[in-house]
Amino acid sequence: MKPIIKTFKKVDSTQKVAKKLKKPLPWTVILAEEQTSGYGRKRNFWYSPKGGLYFSIVLPSLKIESAETLTILSAFSVAKILKEDFNLESFIKYPNDVYVEGKKICGIITENRLSGDKVLFSVMGIGLNTNLDRFPKNLENKATSLKIETGKEVENEKLMKKIIRQLRKQIDF
Repeated sequence: MKPIIKTFKKVDSTQKVAKKLKKPLPWTVILAEEQTSGYGRKRNFWYSPKGGLYFSIVLPSLKIESAETLTILSAFSVAKILKEDFNLESFIKYPNDVYVEGKKICGIITENRLSGDKVLFSVMGIGLNTNLDRFPKNLENKATSLKIETGKEVENEKLMKKIIRQLRKQIDF
């Protein structure tokens, strides 16, 4: 099934938009150029200015045991692409962050809609610092981007589609 991509210029959070969808179809993607209230685990703020890659994916129904591995599988998928496409060595900080050169480049959050012991659907949000060339003072020693590490800009939608393809290979439904 080909992903359904809904693109926005600016949203509060792709995760919030995806979770509000009525009866969302699996592999629906909410993509935004910018988020004003992006968040990660423990509702920590995710800096999401124009230029980065911010998207949430509605994943199909699955067994609750499988839901536990979604975030780490996604982090692995991102790390694999960083290595293969950009020659960047990355470190996965369990369970949901990807670091390059000791700085955070990607954060992932997975939220599940449950019914008993079954996951009706999951919404996975991925924030990847791609075409950002600087960060606010409080983040400059903690965050990095593909542009900072490689000196090159990337096509966000093309990279997003590659991440989704890799993730689909990793997830066994």
